[in-house]
Amino acid sequence: MNIVFMGTPDFAVPCLEALIDDGHHIQAVFSQPDRPKGRGYKLSPPPVKELAQAHEIPVYQPTKLKDGQVAAFLRALAPDLAVVVAYGRLLPADILSAPRLGCVNVHASLLPRLRGAAPIQWSVIGGDNVTGVTTMYMDAGLDTGDLILARETPIGPDETAGELFDRLSALGARVLRDTIGLIESGTAPRMRQDDTRATYAPMIDKGMAILDFNKTPKEICCLVRGLNPAPMAKTTLDGKLIKILAAAPVPEILGKPGAILDTQRFIVACKDGAVEFLTVQPEGKKAMSGADFIRGKRLQGGEMCRAPGL
Repeated sequence: MNIVFMGTPDFAVPCLEALIDDGHHIQAVFSQPDRPKGRGYKLSPPPVKELAQAHEIPVYQPTKLKDGQVAAFLRALAPDLAVVVAYGRLLPADILSAPRLGCVNVHASLLPRLRGAAPIQWSVIGGDNVTGVTTMYMDAGLDTGDLILARETPIGPDETAGELFDRLSALGARVLRDTIGLIESGTAPRMRQDDTRATYAPMIDKGMAILDFNKTPKEICCLVRGLNPAPMAKTTLDGKLIKILAAAPVPEILGKPGAILDTQRFIVACKDGAVEFLTVQPEGKKAMSGADFIRGKRLQGGEMCRAPGL
């Protein structure tokens, strides 16, 4: 099958690899422009571009999609199908209609739940026990197209967004393979989404990372997991920023929200209980256990974790 692939980050790489391995003719790859990274802000190519170049597949990185040029290019290329995986841009109608069989998207949630840019993080932040991957025919809306296939997977009680990202990335490639097989045989289902059941997963705002100890232990622990590996949940002690990499609920202990309740374990009071910070990264230092960190502080009692600036 002649396929145009549109994707940008690590999540999309296994899907492109699967299409290449299965012998499809990848006519072109579209990806976001190179971005500056690291201390030197050197321009770095996105992972999908690197994989495409390794296989000598032409790569295009347009900054505009609505001027008609990409649509005209695709019509001239005449692909059977476009596969879109975490491309990061909404496609206008003239691009969606260019491939003969339309555009298929791989989305990291069980649609119509968690439409939007950050479904993996929000599934963890929301305390979901199950998530999955869905393929759909794309339309002009935000993840609103007709469904093709969906596969579920449980979310582990201590699983971080980063760990779930890796698992869903691999699952997405398997679901895409099954989807392409159905489309090739002409037996792909097409099921309308129930918009009344839709929820949304907007982009992660860095302001969300500041822990609010007026939340419950479960809410705080889910946020810590959902923001790992980026941007990481944060608090401050003595005016110094601390990243929280792992936490566990301690529901049987009560105290004033934000108060540190133990000098041997990093336990902080919150609404209806407390949380223990198991792994932390103090400002300017490497990650360490919360217990080692708090013992090194030699607390006198009455110390509080606060939002920065308070």
